[in-house]
Amino acid sequence: SMNEARGGSTFLGRDHHPHCFTLWMAGGGVKRGFNFGQTDEFGYQVAENKVGVHDIQHTILHLLGLDAKRFTYAYQGLQQRLIGPTDESRVLTEILA
Repeated sequence: SMNEARGGSTFLGRDHHPHCFTLWMAGGGVKRGFNFGQTDEFGYQVAENKVGVHDIQHTILHLLGLDAKRFTYAYQGLQQRLIGPTDESRVLTEILA
C-alpha cells in the first residue's frame, strides 16, 4: 500500500485511497486504449488484477531491455534493486503490446 505520514498522521496515504492507485502509461511497448485492474465501487480496495509498485518497476525495466533481477545500485553498503529484495515482482505481460 501507499503510505505517507505527514504531521504525525497514522493513517495510510494521507487518509485517502491507501490501497489503490492510478497510473497512466503510453508508448514504449505498452498496449493502447485499455484499462487493467479494477477497484471496488468506492475505489478503496483492489477488486481485480492487483499490481504493486515493484511490478510496475519490473515491467518498465523489461521494456527498457534491462534485467530487473540483475539491475542493482549501491546504497548504504548494500546492492539494492528497484523491484525490492525478493523475487515476488513480475513483468505485467498483460499490458505489453
